[in-house]
Amino acid sequence: MTATRTGRRAQTRSSANRAKGRSTSTRWWTPLRNPSVVPGRRTVEFAGLLVLTLALTFIGLMMVLSASAVTGLDDAGSPWFYLQRQGMWAAIGLAVMMVVMRLDYRDLAKMSPVLLVVTLALLLLVLIPSVGVSANGARRWLSFGPFTLQPSEFAKLSLTLFVADLLARRSHLAHDNRQVLAPVLALALGMAALVLLQPSQGTATILVAIAMILLFLGGVSIWSLGTVTIGLSGAFVALAVLTPYRRARLNVWGDPFIDPEGAGYQTVQSLVGVASGGIDGVGLGEGRAKWGFLPFAHTDFIFSVVAEELGFIGGVALVMFFVLLVGFGLRVAFKAPDRLGMMLAAGITTAIAMQAFINIGATINMLPISGVTLPFVSMGGSSLVVNLAAMGVVLNVSRHTEG
Repeated sequence: MTATRTGRRAQTRSSANRAKGRSTSTRWWTPLRNPSVVPGRRTVEFAGLLVLTLALTFIGLMMVLSASAVTGLDDAGSPWFYLQRQGMWAAIGLAVMMVVMRLDYRDLAKMSPVLLVVTLALLLLVLIPSVGVSANGARRWLSFGPFTLQPSEFAKLSLTLFVADLLARRSHLAHDNRQVLAPVLALALGMAALVLLQPSQGTATILVAIAMILLFLGGVSIWSLGTVTIGLSGAFVALAVLTPYRRARLNVWGDPFIDPEGAGYQTVQSLVGVASGGIDGVGLGEGRAKWGFLPFAHTDFIFSVVAEELGFIGGVALVMFFVLLVGFGLRVAFKAPDRLGMMLAAGITTAIAMQAFINIGATINMLPISGVTLPFVSMGGSSLVVNLAAMGVVLNVSRHTEG
């Protein structure tokens, strides 16, 4: 009997040691139950993210007024028309951000399946000719009375929440491609396919990139991700080359001045606006590109208006705002109390960084034109509300982090 008790004690100690070893080796990926961490604390990261989000929203409203005054006067008889609409969406988005910020992000993740189903339904509705609203050759919007929604914007957040929750729950299966990689890729590619039909290759690329980033953070093997990335890159390049209007954009990407009145017109006018700003700009509201020269000056190409009116200094300052936002967001991810919080904070901030990079890159001809807006700054209600809600999730995670 003594030998049996001794054996049981040894087995218990061995199990405890193994458990301790596992918790030590994976501590950053598992919940940190620190009783001193009180949800709702205001951390440095929380304050930084909140200030930067509010600042970018304010800058966006200011630049939308400047960039859309002429268009608003032509379209609705008032230079304030687009500012009023964007201001309404900003108020809604900030209210949503405050609500999301106060909910537990774990509870938000539990609602992700419902949000995902609703988003998929909206993406399908957009494709119905009698339901979806068309503009400039694309069918990307749904009309609800005086409001219009762009479901592809909501797809980014719903995909992030769902995939982060799935990967957090299946963390022990990270290297089982059938349980993790396959379902996540199937979902992301399915959503991307629906967005491509609108068409919007830029947004579809971001959706797939979000899934790949989360899979990497979730511990899926680099070899599997590398193989998938090579295949997807080839598919997206082929899609761009085989589609006439995308091929035209690629043809003028290297030198837009070969067709300055045709496929290269937008890029040329954008570059002229950026160059006209010089070091300190021509003055807020004094830009000329928005006077019918630069199409979509208040949406896709608003950075050109920023660079023209506020100059190189203003353009760099705006870029630094995004760099700081992403930096604080990644700090929140590194300090997150669990795997879910880490993936949500990192996934959202990298998605915002990627969208900003694609938009600014297209404005200065570093990248082909993709139709992606500048987060928080470009005119667009759905984009603004979703980005503010997404920042609410990151702020939520930051309130649960350790000092």
